[in-house]
Amino acid sequence: LGRAIEYEAKRQIDLLDAGERIIQQTRHWNEDEGRTHTLRSKEEADDYRYFPEPDLVPLAPDAEWIDAARASLPRLPADRRADLASLAGVDATSGAVAVAVERDLDDLAAAAIAAGGDKARVLTHIEHNLAVDGASSLAPQALAALTRLEIDGGLTATQAKAVLAQLVESRGTDPAEVAKAMGFEAMDTGALDSVVDEVIAAHPDEWQRYRDGDDKARGKLSGFFVGEVMRATKGKADGKAVTARLKELAS
Repeated sequence: LGRAIEYEAKRQIDLLDAGERIIQQTRHWNEDEGRTHTLRSKEEADDYRYFPEPDLVPLAPDAEWIDAARASLPRLPADRRADLASLAGVDATSGAVAVAVERDLDDLAAAAIAAGGDKARVLTHIEHNLAVDGASSLAPQALAALTRLEIDGGLTATQAKAVLAQLVESRGTDPAEVAKAMGFEAMDTGALDSVVDEVIAAHPDEWQRYRDGDDKARGKLSGFFVGEVMRATKGKADGKAVTARLKELAS
Protein backbone atom coordinates (compact mmCIF):
# COMPACT_ATOMS: atom_id res chain seq x y z
CA LEU A 1 0.00 0.00 0.00
CA GLY A 2 2.80 2.38 0.91
CA ARG A 3 4.67 1.76 -2.34
CA ALA A 4 1.49 2.24 -4.36
CA ILE A 5 0.79 5.58 -2.67
CA GLU A 6 4.35 6.78 -3.24
CA TYR A 7 4.23 5.73 -6.89
CA GLU A 8 0.87 7.42 -7.51
CA ALA A 9 1.95 10.61 -5.78
CA LYS A 10 5.00 10.85 -8.02
CA ARG A 11 3.03 9.91 -11.15
CA GLN A 12 0.43 12.58 -10.55
CA ILE A 13 3.04 15.22 -9.69
CA ASP A 14 4.84 14.43 -12.94
CA LEU A 15 1.59 14.81 -14.87
CA LEU A 16 0.87 18.20 -13.33
CA ASP A 17 4.44 19.38 -13.89
CA ALA A 18 4.06 18.43 -17.54
CA GLY A 19 0.86 20.49 -17.81
CA GLU A 20 -1.36 17.45 -18.18
CA ARG A 21 -4.67 16.76 -16.47
CA ILE A 22 -5.14 14.02 -13.87
CA ILE A 23 -7.93 11.69 -14.95
CA GLN A 24 -10.07 10.25 -12.18
CA GLN A 25 -9.82 6.49 -12.47
CA THR A 26 -9.44 3.28 -10.53
CA ARG A 27 -5.91 1.92 -10.78
CA HIS A 28 -4.31 -1.41 -9.92
CA TRP A 29 -0.92 -1.85 -8.24
CA ASN A 30 1.35 -4.36 -9.98
CA GLU A 31 3.84 -5.59 -7.39
CA ASP A 32 6.10 -7.30 -9.94
CA GLU A 33 6.45 -4.18 -12.08
CA GLY A 34 6.40 -1.74 -9.19
CA ARG A 35 3.81 0.48 -10.86
CA THR A 36 0.07 1.11 -11.21
CA HIS A 37 -2.17 0.36 -14.21
CA THR A 38 -5.53 1.77 -15.25
CA LEU A 39 -8.50 -0.48 -14.44
CA ARG A 40 -11.43 1.79 -15.35
CA SER A 41 -12.24 5.47 -15.72
CA LYS A 42 -14.51 7.16 -13.20
CA GLU A 43 -15.15 10.35 -15.13
CA GLU A 44 -17.46 8.91 -17.77
CA ALA A 45 -19.34 6.37 -15.62
CA ASP A 46 -22.90 7.53 -14.94
CA ASP A 47 -23.17 5.61 -11.70
CA TYR A 48 -20.45 7.79 -10.13
CA ARG A 49 -22.51 10.94 -10.91
CA TYR A 50 -19.39 13.12 -11.27
CA PHE A 51 -19.82 16.75 -12.26
CA PRO A 52 -17.64 19.86 -11.83
CA GLU A 53 -18.06 21.69 -8.50
CA PRO A 54 -19.42 25.11 -9.50
CA ASP A 55 -18.26 26.91 -6.34
CA LEU A 56 -14.61 25.84 -6.55
CA VAL A 57 -12.38 27.81 -8.86
CA PRO A 58 -8.82 26.88 -9.82
CA LEU A 59 -6.33 28.02 -7.18
CA ALA A 60 -2.72 28.75 -8.13
CA PRO A 61 -0.88 30.20 -5.10
CA ASP A 62 2.40 31.90 -5.90
CA ALA A 63 5.72 30.74 -4.47
CA GLU A 64 5.88 33.64 -2.00
CA TRP A 65 2.53 32.68 -0.47
CA ILE A 66 3.58 29.04 -0.21
CA ASP A 67 6.89 29.97 1.44
CA ALA A 68 5.10 32.22 3.94
CA ALA A 69 2.61 29.48 4.81
CA ARG A 70 5.41 26.95 5.21
CA ALA A 71 7.38 29.32 7.45
CA SER A 72 4.36 29.77 9.72
CA LEU A 73 4.17 26.04 10.44
CA PRO A 74 6.06 24.41 13.32
CA ARG A 75 9.01 22.19 12.43
CA LEU A 76 7.96 18.65 11.63
CA PRO A 77 9.07 15.88 14.02
CA ALA A 78 11.13 14.21 11.29
CA ASP A 79 13.07 17.42 10.71
CA ARG A 80 13.60 17.90 14.44
CA ARG A 81 14.89 14.35 14.80
CA ALA A 82 17.26 14.82 11.87
CA ASP A 83 18.61 18.10 13.25
CA LEU A 84 19.26 16.71 16.74
CA ALA A 85 20.77 13.49 15.40
CA SER A 86 23.15 15.46 13.20
CA LEU A 87 24.22 17.66 16.10
CA ALA A 88 24.66 14.71 18.47
CA GLY A 89 26.42 12.51 15.92
CA VAL A 90 23.91 9.67 16.14
CA ASP A 91 21.41 8.05 13.78
CA ALA A 92 18.04 9.78 13.38
CA THR A 93 16.37 6.50 14.42
CA SER A 94 18.08 6.64 17.82
CA GLY A 95 15.69 5.99 20.68
CA ALA A 96 17.13 8.89 22.67
CA VAL A 97 16.53 11.28 19.78
CA ALA A 98 12.94 10.06 19.37
CA VAL A 99 12.29 10.49 23.10
CA ALA A 100 13.78 14.00 23.09
CA VAL A 101 11.48 15.10 20.26
CA GLU A 102 8.43 13.36 21.72
CA ARG A 103 8.93 15.15 25.06
CA ASP A 104 9.72 18.48 23.36
CA LEU A 105 13.19 18.40 24.91
CA ASP A 106 15.16 18.42 21.66
CA ASP A 107 15.82 22.16 21.90
CA LEU A 108 17.15 21.64 25.43
CA ALA A 109 19.39 18.81 24.23
CA ALA A 110 20.69 20.84 21.29
CA ALA A 111 21.39 23.89 23.46
CA ALA A 112 23.16 21.78 26.10
CA ILE A 113 25.39 20.20 23.45
CA ALA A 114 26.09 23.62 21.96
CA ALA A 115 27.07 24.80 25.46
CA GLY A 116 29.77 22.14 25.63
CA GLY A 117 27.85 19.25 27.15
CA ASP A 118 28.95 15.69 26.43
CA LYS A 119 26.72 14.50 23.59
CA ALA A 120 26.20 10.95 24.84
CA ARG A 121 25.53 12.00 28.45
CA VAL A 122 23.11 14.74 27.38
CA LEU A 123 21.04 12.24 25.39
CA THR A 124 21.19 9.69 28.21
CA HIS A 125 19.79 12.20 30.70
CA ILE A 126 17.11 13.32 28.25
CA GLU A 127 16.02 9.74 27.60
CA HIS A 128 16.20 8.26 31.10
CA ASN A 129 16.30 10.99 33.74
CA LEU A 130 14.14 13.85 32.50
CA ALA A 131 10.70 12.26 32.21
CA VAL A 132 9.46 14.68 34.86
CA ASP A 133 7.33 17.81 35.03
CA GLY A 134 9.38 20.96 34.65
CA ALA A 135 12.18 19.30 32.69
CA SER A 136 11.83 21.83 29.88
CA SER A 137 12.66 24.64 32.33
CA LEU A 138 16.12 23.20 33.01
CA ALA A 139 18.86 25.57 31.90
CA PRO A 140 20.88 24.05 29.02
CA GLN A 141 24.08 25.35 30.60
CA ALA A 142 23.27 23.45 33.81
CA LEU A 143 22.78 20.20 31.91
CA ALA A 144 26.01 20.79 30.00
CA ALA A 145 27.95 21.48 33.21
CA LEU A 146 26.49 18.37 34.83
CA THR A 147 27.73 16.13 32.02
CA ARG A 148 31.19 17.67 32.27
CA LEU A 149 31.27 16.86 35.98
CA GLU A 150 30.48 13.25 35.11
CA ILE A 151 33.11 13.01 32.39
CA ASP A 152 35.75 14.59 34.65
CA GLY A 153 34.99 12.09 37.41
CA GLY A 154 33.45 14.60 39.78
CA LEU A 155 30.14 12.71 39.91
CA THR A 156 29.07 9.14 39.39
CA ALA A 157 26.13 8.40 37.11
CA THR A 158 23.93 7.74 40.16
CA GLN A 159 24.95 11.00 41.79
CA ALA A 160 24.45 12.93 38.57
CA LYS A 161 20.90 11.60 38.30
CA ALA A 162 20.13 12.82 41.83
CA VAL A 163 21.71 16.22 41.17
CA LEU A 164 19.73 16.55 37.95
CA ALA A 165 16.45 15.88 39.76
CA GLN A 166 17.33 18.59 42.28
CA LEU A 167 18.28 21.03 39.52
CA VAL A 168 14.87 20.55 37.89
CA GLU A 169 12.99 20.84 41.18
CA SER A 170 14.83 23.94 42.39
CA ARG A 171 15.45 25.43 38.94
CA GLY A 172 19.10 25.61 39.88
CA THR A 173 21.85 26.49 37.45
CA ASP A 174 25.04 25.28 39.16
CA PRO A 175 25.28 21.48 39.42
CA ALA A 176 28.58 21.73 41.32
CA GLU A 177 26.92 23.71 44.11
CA VAL A 178 23.97 21.33 44.23
CA ALA A 179 26.32 18.33 44.35
CA LYS A 180 28.26 19.86 47.22
CA ALA A 181 25.07 20.63 49.14
CA MET A 182 24.00 17.00 48.69
CA GLY A 183 27.35 15.73 49.95
CA PHE A 184 28.45 14.43 46.57
CA GLU A 185 32.08 15.46 46.68
CA ALA A 186 34.50 13.41 44.62
CA MET A 187 36.74 11.00 46.52
CA ASP A 188 40.42 11.73 46.29
CA THR A 189 42.60 9.05 44.72
CA GLY A 190 44.19 7.96 47.99
CA ALA A 191 40.88 7.38 49.74
CA LEU A 192 39.50 5.45 46.77
CA ASP A 193 42.59 3.25 46.54
CA SER A 194 42.25 2.37 50.23
CA VAL A 195 38.65 1.28 49.79
CA VAL A 196 39.55 -0.82 46.74
CA ASP A 197 42.32 -2.51 48.74
CA GLU A 198 39.90 -3.26 51.57
CA VAL A 199 37.33 -4.77 49.21
CA ILE A 200 39.98 -6.94 47.55
CA ALA A 201 41.22 -8.14 50.95
CA ALA A 202 37.66 -9.06 51.92
CA HIS A 203 37.16 -11.17 48.77
CA PRO A 204 40.42 -13.06 48.12
CA ASP A 205 38.83 -15.85 46.06
CA GLU A 206 37.11 -13.43 43.69
CA TRP A 207 40.31 -11.42 43.38
CA GLN A 208 42.31 -14.51 42.48
CA ARG A 209 39.78 -15.41 39.79
CA TYR A 210 39.95 -11.84 38.51
CA ARG A 211 43.73 -11.94 38.25
CA ASP A 212 43.78 -15.36 36.58
CA GLY A 213 40.76 -14.83 34.30
CA ASP A 214 40.48 -13.78 30.68
CA ASP A 215 38.87 -10.53 29.55
CA LYS A 216 35.35 -11.98 29.76
CA ALA A 217 35.85 -13.28 33.29
CA ARG A 218 37.47 -10.05 34.37
CA GLY A 219 34.58 -8.09 32.95
CA LYS A 220 32.08 -9.97 35.12
CA LEU A 221 34.20 -9.80 38.26
CA SER A 222 34.97 -6.15 37.66
CA GLY A 223 31.27 -5.43 38.00
CA PHE A 224 31.27 -7.31 41.30
CA PHE A 225 34.17 -5.31 42.72
CA VAL A 226 32.80 -2.00 41.49
CA GLY A 227 29.50 -2.81 43.18
CA GLU A 228 31.24 -3.62 46.46
CA VAL A 229 33.26 -0.41 46.34
CA MET A 230 30.11 1.58 45.57
CA ARG A 231 28.41 -0.02 48.55
CA ALA A 232 31.34 0.77 50.82
CA THR A 233 31.52 4.40 49.67
CA LYS A 234 27.74 4.90 49.56
CA GLY A 235 27.88 5.61 45.85
CA LYS A 236 30.64 8.22 46.01
CA ALA A 237 33.25 6.22 44.08
CA ASP A 238 33.80 6.68 40.36
CA GLY A 239 33.17 3.32 38.68
CA LYS A 240 35.66 4.02 35.91
CA ALA A 241 38.36 4.88 38.43
CA VAL A 242 37.65 1.66 40.34
CA THR A 243 37.93 -0.40 37.15
CA ALA A 244 41.20 1.30 36.25
CA ARG A 245 42.57 0.62 39.73
CA LEU A 246 41.64 -3.07 39.50
CA LYS A 247 43.46 -3.41 36.19
CA GLU A 248 46.47 -1.63 37.61
CA LEU A 249 46.67 -3.92 40.65
CA ALA A 250 46.20 -7.06 38.55
CA SER A 251 48.97 -6.23 36.09
